[in-house]
Amino acid sequence: MAAPTKTVPHPGRALAVLVALIVIMLLGILGGNLFSPGQWHKDFKVGLGLDLSSGTQVTMKATTPTGGIPSSAEMNEAISIILARVNGTGNSGAQVQTEGNQDLNVSVPGKTSEQTEALVSTTALLNFRQTLLFLPYTGTTTPSASASPSASASASASASASPSPSASAKASPSASASATPSTSSTAKTSAKIVPDAEAGTTPSASASAKATPSASASPSPSATSSASSSSTALGDSSLVSKSTIALFNKLVCAPGDTTAWKQQVGYTDAYDYDNPNAQIVACDSSGNKYALDVAKVQGTEISGATAELSTTNNEWEINLTLNGKGSAAFATLTSDLYNKYYTAADGNEDSSDYWLDTFAIVLDGNVVSAPEIDSPIAGGDSSITGDFTQATATQLQNQLKYGSLPLNFKILSVQSVSAQLGRAQLDGGLLAAAIGLGLVVLYSFLYYRGLGLVSVSSLIIAGGIAMLAVVLLTKYQSFTLELSGIAGLIVAIGITADSFVVFFERLRDEVREGKQLRPAVEAGWKRARRTIMVSDTVSFLAALLLYYFSIGEVKGFAYTLGLTTLIDIVVVFLFTKPMVTLLARTKFYGNGAPLSGLDPARLGARGPWRSSVPRAVARRRPDSVTRGTASRGPTSRDTGEA
Repeated sequence: MAAPTKTVPHPGRALAVLVALIVIMLLGILGGNLFSPGQWHKDFKVGLGLDLSSGTQVTMKATTPTGGIPSSAEMNEAISIILARVNGTGNSGAQVQTEGNQDLNVSVPGKTSEQTEALVSTTALLNFRQTLLFLPYTGTTTPSASASPSASASASASASASPSPSASAKASPSASASATPSTSSTAKTSAKIVPDAEAGTTPSASASAKATPSASASPSPSATSSASSSSTALGDSSLVSKSTIALFNKLVCAPGDTTAWKQQVGYTDAYDYDNPNAQIVACDSSGNKYALDVAKVQGTEISGATAELSTTNNEWEINLTLNGKGSAAFATLTSDLYNKYYTAADGNEDSSDYWLDTFAIVLDGNVVSAPEIDSPIAGGDSSITGDFTQATATQLQNQLKYGSLPLNFKILSVQSVSAQLGRAQLDGGLLAAAIGLGLVVLYSFLYYRGLGLVSVSSLIIAGGIAMLAVVLLTKYQSFTLELSGIAGLIVAIGITADSFVVFFERLRDEVREGKQLRPAVEAGWKRARRTIMVSDTVSFLAALLLYYFSIGEVKGFAYTLGLTTLIDIVVVFLFTKPMVTLLARTKFYGNGAPLSGLDPARLGARGPWRSSVPRAVARRRPDSVTRGTASRGPTSRDTGEA
């Protein structure tokens, strides 16, 4: 029968994996500043929640205009609108979280309760505005381009506007615009606003024009107005007020920026860009710049918007419906723009008439889309078709629907935290953690003596990895540490201590059985690791269930508890056990020194405990005489005499 194979421990491998893990975490934190030590302090930041810093937390209940429970899509759109509005005031670190099906928990650092309530309780507004000036994004970061007066576009009514249902106005949804426009290429889409057959309108059959802004606009003369160079805005500055032109020249748009640009022009209040009776400046998600007229159609006049797959061409489209007032206003808008500019524009995107023939769909101050009008649209029913995917069509649908029919929010509670109170709570949490850690360290050295070095080192390693994990989560997931999270970290000290206590006690049990230290370490680990895994699994499942079913600050406690439980498993397997294996090979621990914590006499070993470390053994010389048989001379018994 073959002898069972003996597992040889390799503590060096486990420690190497631990070092590699820490190095990877450090590289993830430092990122591009790896070779810039002077910038490292900016990367090692921990996001603090309101209870540890300052700010306001508002809990609101959302309902539909009819008083019903909002859908998940409506809640997600509300979250995105509130975040955009709050971050647009220059804040960073704002959070909007759902609690149940209707409640939103909004946390805004650095804002008073009055400011926060004004930001989150006002509903999002959507407006249709005529484009007066347009400047495409060219990659520059300074407002070098300026609006220059141009000849007013002449009104030219089209005599050949024979009605036909095939009329369309093409638009460029911002959802599908390139985030990194190039000055040498032009992104094209072909979205169209098509009147429904039952709308009763019969626009020109030949009307068709693209409205996607060109990143490399090179203006060409048009019949009535033109831009003299690529740095001149397209449109008619004579239609724009002086104050709006000043803001237009000051504004610098960038791709993907929907909030910071508002600070440039002093739009600190939502009414600054939502006022339907005032001209405004705006940006779209591609970085294009607009000067827009007063609102001709308001979002409250949109009665419905639905994204669906067309049955005729198998492409995604958005069906838009306006109420009676909106239908009349939209018909007037499209008729005026078409009659004045469409013929002169002739589909030339680099002409001023082209952009004067467009209207911008503006949500919370940002241009969502800017279609060109190539025919009057009456009746209030239309379809937006084009190069949409399901995601972009749904996004535009949500912007139209939830911008025009926003959810109603009722504020349930408002909690303000001052900077002094937040600092006091942070200091209190850190003090509690220090006291708990100190007590565990003291107990470890008093009870386990030399083994206390292993337990304290395990706590330090676990704390370091937890710190790196929190910094990584702050950097990449906008994690904020709250007071409840600190409580979870304090509890983690006990979890880590519990793991090495289990291991050390199993090791001592093996020593009491009379085993040598090195085999006792392996035998004790086999018994301890199962208990440790079961204990940590129970803790992690408890944290998981608590996080899933709880709300508010309890989630923070559950999150850090689950995180530190996983870290405990990593530390025990990759540091605590390998270190004990290495220490068992040393003379101090292997010989069972009284201060090592493994003294067999102190532990009450059953039999003589021999060290696993080889000792020098005294051997008798071959020619030596044993002490009990030494002869001092012949006796009578040896000689046979009586």
